[in-house]
Amino acid sequence: MSKDTILSKRLKAVASYVPKGARLADIGSDHAYLPVQLVKDGLIDFAIAGEVVKGPFENAQKEVDSESLHNNIYVRLANGLKAVEIEDQVDCVVVAGMGGILISDILDDGLEKLDDVKTLVLQPNNHEEVLRSWLELHNFIIVKEEILLEAGKFYEIIVAQPGQVNLTELDKNYGPHLRKEKSSVFKQKWEKELRTLDKILARLPEERQEKRAEVMAKQKEIQELLK
Repeated sequence: MSKDTILSKRLKAVASYVPKGARLADIGSDHAYLPVQLVKDGLIDFAIAGEVVKGPFENAQKEVDSESLHNNIYVRLANGLKAVEIEDQVDCVVVAGMGGILISDILDDGLEKLDDVKTLVLQPNNHEEVLRSWLELHNFIIVKEEILLEAGKFYEIIVAQPGQVNLTELDKNYGPHLRKEKSSVFKQKWEKELRTLDKILARLPEERQEKRAEVMAKQKEIQELLK
């Protein structure tokens, strides 16, 4: 990334997984900051910036125009992968900063646009397990994962490529790579979750045995994971 980068820590991390020379589709582009920076840094020379809402679409257009990159970045007002045309020959799709269920729905609705895509770079804000399940079901292998902390929030990045794999429930819930690497940020996230579960358990009446057993089973699972 160049010295004048405008990307947040989260988006810098996402950008680092976009292959050099990729033909990129950035869905939900948020001012087109990501494609603008990648083009300015000479890492890509073609991108689609897709936005479904008029305001963010206009913001993305302004950003691209202000950098005189309209010959490299095409801003389109469309729902999800409808922003991508087959002739764009997109081979990398980024969907960042949304819930895991919404990202899964976006990919599902535009499944035919993924036929020639070699890399998915996904950054769900929640429900990561739903997204991992979707990837397994639709024959994408998770090749890399990263977890980071920015402004008090935990973010997970999932990089996937076409291929078949069977994920365990632990893989889906905690990440096949993240749970093996057990970085300090990963431990922080799940230690925080343990504290949340402690509070939930303290508030649960004794007669709610089934719910208490469910919470305690989750606690045990996380404790085992953190060993």
